[in-house]
Amino acid sequence: MTAVRRLRRVTVGATFVYFAALVAIAFWPVPVDQNAGDLLYRMFAWLYRHDAPRWLDYDFLEFSANVILFIPVGLFVVVLAGTRRWWLGILAGFVTTCAIEAGQMMFLPSRFATMEDVIANTSGAVLGTVLATVALAIAHSHERRARARARLSGGRSRLSPRA
Repeated sequence: MTAVRRLRRVTVGATFVYFAALVAIAFWPVPVDQNAGDLLYRMFAWLYRHDAPRWLDYDFLEFSANVILFIPVGLFVVVLAGTRRWWLGILAGFVTTCAIEAGQMMFLPSRFATMEDVIANTSGAVLGTVLATVALAIAHSHERRARARARLSGGRSRLSPRA
């Protein structure tokens, strides 16, 4: 079994675990950082006392966390669907985000649906899509070179069992 096939097999399980966690985070009845306000205030005060730039604030932290949270969407979709259908990673991130934001708006009065979340989450999916596309292109290139070396050496390689 090639490395890419093994990766796809592992990705199936990781995708289920990730989406279960994502649903829990997205539809938790209250904002997941609700009780972290005092800690965040102290953290930013410390950062500012040590000359951190003022753009490094709660809004930046929240936006960045949303980007990071959605990187796996693009990664997993591209690994499972293949690089030819890379655009599905971006589409999945956008559609998933819109569903989450709509669900929060309709069913969770203490949560806030925002366009910034749609932008951040979709950006994360785009980043994951790019990372997966590049990583898979490199992996496929390595496999092609290994097969070519195997043909030149009489059929023996790490990718094919010895006769």
